Order: sequence, then C-alpha cells, then structure tokens
Amino acid sequence: MTSSKFTTLILRPELLASVTALDYDAMTAIQSQALPALLNGQDVIAQAKTGSGKTVAFGLGLLNKLNALSFRTQALVLCPTRELAEQVSTEIRRLASRLGNIKVLTLCGGKPMGPQLASLQRHPHIVVGTPGRILKHLGKKTLRLDDVQTLVLDEADRMLDMGFHDDIMQIIAMIPGTRQTLLFSATYPDDIQKISSTVQREPVDIRMASDGDKPDIEQVFIRVDQTQRAETLYKVIAHYRPESCLVFCNTKQQCKLLAKALRDRDLHAGALHGDLEQFERDQVLARFAGRSLSILVATDVAARGLDVKELAAVINYELSPDPEVYIHRIGRTARAGAKGLAISLFTERESHRLRNIEAYQGAAANLIDPTTLIEPPGFKHYPPMVTVFVNGGRKNKIRAGDLLGALTAGREIAGDQIGKITLFDNVAYVAVEQRVAKIALTILAEGKIKGKKFKARLLR
Repeated sequence: MTSSKFTTLILRPELLASVTALDYDAMTAIQSQALPALLNGQDVIAQAKTGSGKTVAFGLGLLNKLNALSFRTQALVLCPTRELAEQVSTEIRRLASRLGNIKVLTLCGGKPMGPQLASLQRHPHIVVGTPGRILKHLGKKTLRLDDVQTLVLDEADRMLDMGFHDDIMQIIAMIPGTRQTLLFSATYPDDIQKISSTVQREPVDIRMASDGDKPDIEQVFIRVDQTQRAETLYKVIAHYRPESCLVFCNTKQQCKLLAKALRDRDLHAGALHGDLEQFERDQVLARFAGRSLSILVATDVAARGLDVKELAAVINYELSPDPEVYIHRIGRTARAGAKGLAISLFTERESHRLRNIEAYQGAAANLIDPTTLIEPPGFKHYPPMVTVFVNGGRKNKIRAGDLLGALTAGREIAGDQIGKITLFDNVAYVAVEQRVAKIALTILAEGKIKGKKFKARLLR
C-alpha cells in the first residue's frame, strides 16, 4: 500500500518545506499514485478532475528536477483557459517559494503582447499558458522550447474540446523528444488515447474512476400505447429534465418525425439520420457536443462514432430487436464514472424485446407506470449553451486560439464561459454560455479575427 505522506518521496528539502508550510500533510489519491512515477522521470497519463490535487502532483514533479541556475525554459504547462493557467501558475509559485529565484511566466490570450515580450527577454524557467498564445510567441521566435524537460497537458480533454488539437501538435513538434510528458484529463475519449500514443512513451496509466468498471446506469422501462408514445416521451423529458439526452429511433423516418414533434413542443431537439447532408450533420453534432442542443434524435447508424461527454440520459423511443444494440445504446451515458440514466419505451407487442434484454442482462427490468411521470407547471427545457456560427475556418488560417482570444480580450467573457470550439475548413462553431451569447455574437460579427472580418450568427 502506497504511503500518503510526502516525506516518503525523494523530494528536494526545499519542496518538502514548501509542502509543510502550505499544510499539505497527506497526499491525495492522484498524488500518491502519480508522484512516484513523476519523480522517476516516467511519462504519465492520468484521469483526474479539478480539485483532485493534480497541480501539486505535476508541480512537484517538474520543480524537483529544475535547474534554477540555468535560465532556460525547462517546463511548459498547457491549459485550456486563461483562468486555469493563472491558477496553475499561482500554485507552482507557492510550491517553488523556497527554491529561490524561480521564474514562472503565464502566457495567455486576451492580454497585451508587450509585457509578455518584455518578460520573455529573460527566459523563464517555467511557462504556463494557453495553446493559441504559446503558438503565437513561437511564431514570433520570442519563446524557445529547446530546453524543455517536462511538458504538461492539463485538462487535455477540455483543450481538445476547444479545438486545440492542431495547435498542441505544432507546439509539441518544437519540444525535444527526450522530454517527460504528463497528460491529465477528466475523461478518456478516443482523442485522448490517440494523442497519448503519439506524444508519450510507455506512460504510466492512472485512472481515478468510480468503484468498479461497470457503468452506474439506472435503467427504466415504460410500457406505452403506440398512440401515446410521443406524448410519453415528452413527459419523460419533463419529469427527468436531463441536461442532454440522446433519443434512439429504429428508422430515419421516425427520427425526422419525432425531432419535429419535439421542436413543436418548444424543445431544443435535432435529428441525426442518413438523409442529412454533411454540412447539416456537422452542424447538428457541433451543437449537441457543445451543449447548445439539449436533445439529439438519432438512428443507430447515424450515431456511430458519436463521442459526447457528460451525456445525462439515453432514451430508447423504440427498443431494438437486438439486446446487444440496447447495451451499446445505453453505454453512451455514465461515462468517466458519472451516473447515467437509460429510459426505454415499449408497447405490448414489443414485450418480447424486453424479455430478450432481461435474459441478456440476467436481471428483471425496472418497470414504472407512466402515470407517475410528473410534468412541472410551465415546463421549459433550455440548453446551458448557445452555438455561434462563424463563416470562416482552417482555410482562412483561423485557429481555436484566435476565436478564444477574440472572445476573452475585452474581459467581458471569461474563458470558462466558452465551451467546445469545432473547426472545419470553411466554418467554425463556438459554444458559449447563454448569458453571454449576445456579447459573443457582437464580438465575432463586428470585430476582427486575425485582422479580418467574418460573418457570424447564433444557431437557435
């Protein structure tokens, strides 16, 4: 069993003194599992949420091998937002307080370049920043990464969500291959695995998941009359009020009809089926992944490859004849240790499908009476985000960092109010919180991105 005391680690005395002064007595779970590998110089990929103590873990790791007498940038920490970068810088400075003259510099968009350029004239030991601004300094040759020993990708899944994949890979290409690479992510989507296999060497894999590997999914089945199926679905959504839900239909036609019926009830629903043009499909997926579309009605074929984190619920409007398809459908909720909800509607004629699912899972179904569903008075179901469509993309040299920098430059919008950024060749989609949607639209439609004006509009 791993000891929880920092004193059991091979740390510099100065760092142990800092840890004691900060009243960090016992290590958190992520620290006790990650620090031995970090201090041993190994690459690490770790699942760790905000507040788990990951900053102290990688902060101690990079500071322990830092050479204070060498005025070269020896560590780079990439963060998705300015706010997180500033928090990380503050924590690293606190840990380094007893090491002497350690220079930590924060480089983020939304701030003037002048002071950053002045600070870079004397190379900082540690740079913490957002990918867009880091890349801008590399392009100007005001930042050199030739001596970086430690690269940290903090909240890597969030950076990928915000469209920073290409920026990150360009930055990594300018860092020595002999570095130690530490990747921290709250979730493990396929993109995280791909980037790890590309930039890390035999990483130690640490997952702070919930107990057991079996997803925690509450499964509910409701018997309905065929004529009441759509109305019951509406009551299900009103009763459970999932922030986001994926509704499965068995046919394209049913998918189209149901999405329209939900929109007619003033619900934010989109359809995903094989008859959509690629542009339409991209737009629907960008809105749903960005949490500006609450309900996605889809067929099994159309939903292949759909990777959306924090999906609150899966609803089977119709049960599939194949119980394996049922398991695959509901497995899209309860990701990364979260609790999930799966609700299935079926008619009397479809009871054999329910019995097949019970046999497949080896457990009786949890049946509820539709009369127990409660629709709150004046029920409204608005998504937390709005997507801004920008008529410019990669071919216009637009990067995620450019959009993030434009939106946060005036400080009217904070980085954590900006969600997923999806870039295509000629268009971009930016998810922002509802309360700053109009401000974001004004900034992107009336301002300039990389010196050029682009058309922008809100997608409702």
